[in-house]
Amino acid sequence: MPNVRANGRILRAMDVSFVANKMCAHYSGYVAPATAERIDLPREAEQNEARTALRALAPLKRREPASLRLRSDGEDEVEVVIPARVFAVLLDILRHTAEGNAVTLVPVHAELTTQQAADLLNVSRPHIIKLLKGGEIPFHKTGRHRRILAKDLLDYRKRRAKESEDAFAELAAISQEHGGLGY
Repeated sequence: MPNVRANGRILRAMDVSFVANKMCAHYSGYVAPATAERIDLPREAEQNEARTALRALAPLKRREPASLRLRSDGEDEVEVVIPARVFAVLLDILRHTAEGNAVTLVPVHAELTTQQAADLLNVSRPHIIKLLKGGEIPFHKTGRHRRILAKDLLDYRKRRAKESEDAFAELAAISQEHGGLGY
């Protein structure tokens, strides 16, 4: 099992078990809950290792690249530079694993099935199909099957979140105009 050296301390690195053949890291650092046919939840020992690693690495969170020294038992140490965005995703993976959640990483160029898209958005497959037919999310067909780019799905998710925030802000403004109502 590899070790991680951070701030002079050596940590046993967790056995990261990524699920699905499509792993998920949106360029903005998005890490999703697992959405795969076969989900390997982290074992208790892995959760504990993730907590230990997270406690040691979280204070190092920064905007510039991080340098880590890795060593497998009985092997030479190697130093690697990890880009800041990748380091942030690593911290997200450790946090989810520490909480007992499986993690899926999805490249933005990955093509998703309608079921995978539904799982990612936590909605039903028929709802995804309705969104596709309504032109809300771009897609293409491979034979009879619809395929959605992960980037397009995540863009839709961002758009919906922004619309929700805007609607809430508008409701708050209306509330303030009509006497505040204590909100």
